Amino acid sequence: MRRSANVPHGPGGGRAGPWPAFGLACAAALLGGVVACLFLPALAPAPLRWSALAAGLLLWARPGRWRPLGALLAGFGWAALHTGWALQAQWPPPRDGQEVQVRGRVVGLPEHEARRTRFLLRVDRDAPEPLRGRLLQLAWYDDFGAREPGARLALRPGARWSFQARLRTPRGLANPGGFDTGRHALAQRIAATGYVRAPALARQLAPPAGIDAWRGRLAGRIDRAVASPSARFVRALALGDTRGLDDADWAALRAAGLPHLIAISGVHVGLVAGFAAGLAMALWWLLPGLGRHLPRPQAAALAAVRGAAGYAAVAGFALPTVRTVLMIAAAALARSLRRPVGAWPALALALLALRRAAPLGGRRAGFGLSFAGGAGLVGCLPGGGHRHWLRDFLAAQGVATLGLLPLGAVLFLQASLAGPLANLLAIPWWSLVVVPLALLGTGLEALRAGAGEWAWRLAAWCFDPSWRLFTWMADSPLALAWLPEARAWALPLAVLGAFWLLLPRGVPGRPLAALLWLPLLCPPRELPGPGGVELHVFDVGQGLAVLVRTAGHALLYDAGPAVRDGWDAGERVVVPALRALGVARLDLGVASHGDQDHAGGWPAVRQALPVARLLAPAGAPVAADAPCLAGTAWTWDGVEFRFLHPPRHFPYLRNEASCVLRIHTRHGTVLLAGDVGEVVEQRLLREAALLRADVVVVPHHGSRGSSSPGFVAATGARLALVAAGHGNRFGHPHADVVRRWRHHGAEVLATPGSGAIRVWLDGEGLAVRERRQWRPRLWDRPAPLPP
Repeated sequence: MRRSANVPHGPGGGRAGPWPAFGLACAAALLGGVVACLFLPALAPAPLRWSALAAGLLLWARPGRWRPLGALLAGFGWAALHTGWALQAQWPPPRDGQEVQVRGRVVGLPEHEARRTRFLLRVDRDAPEPLRGRLLQLAWYDDFGAREPGARLALRPGARWSFQARLRTPRGLANPGGFDTGRHALAQRIAATGYVRAPALARQLAPPAGIDAWRGRLAGRIDRAVASPSARFVRALALGDTRGLDDADWAALRAAGLPHLIAISGVHVGLVAGFAAGLAMALWWLLPGLGRHLPRPQAAALAAVRGAAGYAAVAGFALPTVRTVLMIAAAALARSLRRPVGAWPALALALLALRRAAPLGGRRAGFGLSFAGGAGLVGCLPGGGHRHWLRDFLAAQGVATLGLLPLGAVLFLQASLAGPLANLLAIPWWSLVVVPLALLGTGLEALRAGAGEWAWRLAAWCFDPSWRLFTWMADSPLALAWLPEARAWALPLAVLGAFWLLLPRGVPGRPLAALLWLPLLCPPRELPGPGGVELHVFDVGQGLAVLVRTAGHALLYDAGPAVRDGWDAGERVVVPALRALGVARLDLGVASHGDQDHAGGWPAVRQALPVARLLAPAGAPVAADAPCLAGTAWTWDGVEFRFLHPPRHFPYLRNEASCVLRIHTRHGTVLLAGDVGEVVEQRLLREAALLRADVVVVPHHGSRGSSSPGFVAATGARLALVAAGHGNRFGHPHADVVRRWRHHGAEVLATPGSGAIRVWLDGEGLAVRERRQWRPRLWDRPAPLPP
């Protein structure tokens, strides 16, 4: 009888654990620890961070069944430590608004807008703390010479400058469907945001140098060489420079499901690596003697890494390119060591390397999409057997579309219905024709100025017809579906459902997997019942935007500010928030008056959503359909709406002409007072009974010239809501006003500290939800109200 020899397999003669230290299980556990840390509402204490990292490394290093747990703890501790260091390196909040002299180098490519230039500045290493070596995001307003190529003060990438800058801690708005500025700053290690003071005193200390300067010069050459409007796309595909793409371009790309292809992506880096490896193989075949110094497989692997790294440098080492370079490097290392490596180990090694290098990128959209896409393709596509390129391409497209739909729905609140078809056409044409031509032009231009212009022009000529086709697809009303914001637990259920649907045929219950998508595609909207009303005071900075909803109707009172530098709260905050809340149309819009902090966002809102009617005070500079007049009343779903001001023939006096709207239900009353001051408040006190309200949006953002004692007492409010910008120059809300409302029994909430505020007034009484407290983030810094 044959018996296996009792050979020890691990330390001490025991059998080694089933989990390899750098396998997929440990990589997934490491990622889980990183994500768990970044989703916590608060940062773990420093001793816990160090303990988790130390215990995790010990368990991870020891073979056995506890290795994945060790990787989980190590990922948690490593991400927590980096988060703590990144937050500690940020500009201290007590010093917000302070002016400092900074010197440093312009990093990346400056973004030129209507009235400002936005750019990143790496502060010099010899600067005093807390800015030494930090990365600042600055804006140059009224920047004479910042945008003109031939001007004396032209701001070019790679140059060293000296500025007088006013700095603030990175901080964003908190709204449904909104962009998280704080998360972005943390992931990018941005220590402070601010703007240049006294631009005339700015001085260039050294001329442009380095890779960013080279990218900037090539971008200018592409613009001069390509007369077609498609030059902006050639720049994006050749250099990763998307500055020329406007909002309409990005909207068309999102509707067609193509944003991942328009800039330098992992797919393009892989193509360059494959081309470099092919060249090396051909060279070694033509010159066999080279094999005595370096075997051909190893030469091809090294050439692939160098080609991928070079292309990533052209893109400014954007995170998607770095991910692909790491995956290629992992496979090349294994090949050079003559060890077989499969797709799963390569993916795991890339994940481990990226988590080690950039532990704070776990909550970035591109990170989750790229690795989820790679895992889906590796795990769900068949291997071995007879292969056919067309069938494999279609299968890969189907896996990517179905597998990434849950992540796209959560991250972007939209699903491109035209995306599968558009990608079937764009991936081969752009990746195999347009991108190689754009890269060929870049390579030739690097060798000799002017040598690559013909290739860039040919790339634009090939791109033009495809772009016309894709914009036609994007303009279709069926191209894009907007999805309401779902609960956090809807994503893992939908991912499980997608994985279940992609399992091989014959697995039982596959059709039932679609039920797991329901919480994501049809989330609970928490609408008020008949006779109830719901209020959303959006966090739009120094301005006002309030959504009022009944059981079957929606009204938007003001749409936030639009300022001259190009930032539009209607486009950036209000429209995404309405879509996240499932509002597809507005039954009525009210522009309380014509000031930009209230009416500036209305054009963007009306362009994005159908608005049945827009009301504004007579004489206001707003394209309204009719005036709001005192006494006008209507009823929706058992809720009565009534304007209290301005009366007929009242002159337009800006703030004092604001539309004052009373919303009355059998459960309570809401009062929206716009920007009226004490004079109008005294007039409204003649009908004090109509001012009685449970919820009041405080007039004029809590300014000292409003909320008079008599007005506050007449409302008898239980809840006073203030819409204002964090650290605004007007000092809103004023401490005296806050104390006045509190003295009369109201709880005062303000958007700088609460974020968007959601209020229900229905049969269950008065309920409130503050966005920052409901979805806390460890990098968030709520602003307290005055005592």
